[in-house]
Amino acid sequence: MAGHSKWSQIKRKKAKTDAQRGKVFSKISREIIMAVKLGGDEADSNPRLRLAIQKAKSENMPNENIKKAISKGAGEGGNDNLEEVFFEAYGPFGIGMLIKSLTENRNRTVPNIRAILTRNAGNMAEKGAVSYMYNTKGLFIFSPDAMQEKIVEVAVNIDAEDINIQDDQSIEVLTKPEDFEKVRAEFERESINYEDAMLTKIPSTMIQISEEDSLAIFKLIDKLEEDDDVQEVFTNFEIN
Repeated sequence: MAGHSKWSQIKRKKAKTDAQRGKVFSKISREIIMAVKLGGDEADSNPRLRLAIQKAKSENMPNENIKKAISKGAGEGGNDNLEEVFFEAYGPFGIGMLIKSLTENRNRTVPNIRAILTRNAGNMAEKGAVSYMYNTKGLFIFSPDAMQEKIVEVAVNIDAEDINIQDDQSIEVLTKPEDFEKVRAEFERESINYEDAMLTKIPSTMIQISEEDSLAIFKLIDKLEEDDDVQEVFTNFEIN
């Protein structure tokens, strides 16, 4: 995606989160809690928890914080009402947005998200109006200085769904969600380091947006991600 690769998004988020470390830790803690609630507290048998812990360590989150979040997810200290909710919305220029939230109070989260959208040229969408455009995929992101030929060779050999070399020379490897762990294990067996790995939402169609117009979209994304209940925002635009 020209001008909007996942690698560029990582760099953009890193610059932003360096100044918001406490909020980042809080969001990761919620992800760990939810992962434990859904799949248990053993990382070896819980891929979502393993990814959350990996994310925590990449952000230099203290081990004590990680342990506390795992304990809460296992039922110690509350958070019994924490749930994962996806909100559907339209942003500036008609882009379709999926907003992933982890919240223990929908009555707080819904009006907050609606207000942010309204103030930034967006609006809530009916259920199903946007989500049909997105599919769950495994995604591995490699930095521009990674071993490109080796990554492509391994990805082809393990039947990855797609391999995208971006304009900035970063590499994105897409997999079926059920193949995610197999692919992760193979990259690690070959000692190929990825910048990030996740189960994510990938849009089936993209809307072309100019760089100037994209500023309004990024502003909305930033405002949404500043909300404590919002974990991630998925969009279907690329900069032309």
